[in-house]
Amino acid sequence: MAEPNWKNRTFFLGDNLGFLEAMNSESVDLIATDPPFNKGRDFRATPDSLAAGAKFQDRWSWDQDVHRDWVDQITDSHPGLMPVIAAARDTYSDGMGAFLCFMAMRLLAMRRILKPTGSVYLHCDPTASHYLKQLMDAVFGRRNFKNEVVWCYKSGGASKRQFARKHDIILFYAKAEKLCRFNVLKVKSYGRTGGGQGGAVKYFRDGQGTYSVVSARDWWDISMLSTTHGERLGYPTQKPIALYERMILASSDEGDMVLDPFAGCATTLVAAERLKRQWVGIDIWGNAKAVVLQRLGREGLLAEETAGQRRLFTEDVTFTTDLPERTDDGRPAAPAQPSRQHGSGPDGLELSRAEMQASLLSQQGIKCQGCDRKFDDPRYLEVGHDTPCSDGGSNHLSNRVLLCSPCARAKGSRYTLRGLRRLNRSKGWMAQP
Repeated sequence: MAEPNWKNRTFFLGDNLGFLEAMNSESVDLIATDPPFNKGRDFRATPDSLAAGAKFQDRWSWDQDVHRDWVDQITDSHPGLMPVIAAARDTYSDGMGAFLCFMAMRLLAMRRILKPTGSVYLHCDPTASHYLKQLMDAVFGRRNFKNEVVWCYKSGGASKRQFARKHDIILFYAKAEKLCRFNVLKVKSYGRTGGGQGGAVKYFRDGQGTYSVVSARDWWDISMLSTTHGERLGYPTQKPIALYERMILASSDEGDMVLDPFAGCATTLVAAERLKRQWVGIDIWGNAKAVVLQRLGREGLLAEETAGQRRLFTEDVTFTTDLPERTDDGRPAAPAQPSRQHGSGPDGLELSRAEMQASLLSQQGIKCQGCDRKFDDPRYLEVGHDTPCSDGGSNHLSNRVLLCSPCARAKGSRYTLRGLRRLNRSKGWMAQP
């Protein structure tokens, strides 16, 4: 396992994908994060609040928000992901497919930087939780799924047409199939008492202090932050510190490195600091630096030395827009699913899918090799494999063919090109001469 190539208490300012890809492999113990949910709306902070100016658009478009390189990388290197994304486009919308493509790239990077003993908690709501679970099954492996935690809360408003929506979902996965760390029986209370933490609480005392023994359940009854709550900053999607303390206590130890790649107003980072963990956060919001420092100060974590007790100073927190430099020799972590490499040509050089398609068009014409249909527009054809990778086929250009969309879906990873053509002939799907 590599050491982190950043200092403790670092906050990266910018798009999280670049920072995630620049972080050393297997250098983080826990990821706890609250990403967008594809709710199809815009979020803005309260105008006169500490977080005034904070806003983000939780709307997604396949044409505007999906990079072609993402599609190429997912299609070629992670075969279990694109069917999940394609199914979401078919059953929900192109916007849901775009959101999942965005999340897939970041989840792949998160998995790489997690230690083999690490865990990830992904906060979402019923809008996309079922799609995200499929995505995480493909990225982390379905056997590494541990819990779907329900965070239930009380808040104003009730519908006369359906049951009131008063819960969110937290998807809990481990890097390894066998859960390496789960602190359920001995959790420090830190002054919080009562049963509103998702389980009955009993207390005992030892020489180290007071601890709570929690009968852990997969639903947590933790109050939503009201508009007058002392923690409330006015940030549009702010969550309670107690919620993230629960995740951090359960799946990390003191001194462990905690990451939040959608750090927002730093709730995860405040919880980590309180619980004596190291932390690193990422957020694209331009005013994050000022709000994070004010938040740490407001929580009593950023102050001058008082009564001999050292607290954080402003210079103890690093804010930067610079990507960290990899010191692990660019070492990847083995993916949960077999990974394909990018395609290569006759000279061994890597080829993009666009370059492969151009080469195949010059050889095969605008014609599907699975059904012999000819097209006027090459956009109706996509690059596939003759022999599937699952059967030992390579990504070399010599093992690539052009297929129309129906043939690509029928072929999948089950058939060779010869098998696909045999299927098409038996079904009467071949082009007529």
